Amino acid sequence: MNSDPVDAILAQWQKERPDLDVSPMGIVGRVGRLSKYLDRAIQETFSDFGLNAGEFDVLATLRRSGQPYQLSPTELFNTLMVSSGTMTHRIDRLEQADLVKRTPDPSDRRGTLIELTDKGFNLIEKAVEAHVANEHRLLAVLEDAERDALTQLLRKLLTSFETY
Repeated sequence: MNSDPVDAILAQWQKERPDLDVSPMGIVGRVGRLSKYLDRAIQETFSDFGLNAGEFDVLATLRRSGQPYQLSPTELFNTLMVSSGTMTHRIDRLEQADLVKRTPDPSDRRGTLIELTDKGFNLIEKAVEAHVANEHRLLAVLEDAERDALTQLLRKLLTSFETY
């Protein structure tokens, strides 16, 4: 198997501190580096649709929620793990672009729902297809069994941080 830049870092630490087990640096370092490459490649696809990652996330969350493609701002920011201020900013930008609209919540007189417009629905349909195709391309180096194994390992690690 080929070596990567993280291997060089680990070798340096091994030479300088042979008493220290730096093997976790290999995993965490690779995940961090991969995250940067993946984020960049994914953002390129979103840019083709005039979106950034946060805006895509809002539109995709509304789309996958099913008809009538609407959620409260609280449901959105809880799902997307962002602050209410960040969510308000994203919704404002998407509303200005006529991709979402605010509507009164019929079950809560003080509440508001965020709903996909027809324009937003059409955009996210195209963007999500391109996004999924891009992710397939990004993972094409892995065989199906490797992808399955990686999925299981990443799920195990992620659930150690996230509780539901």
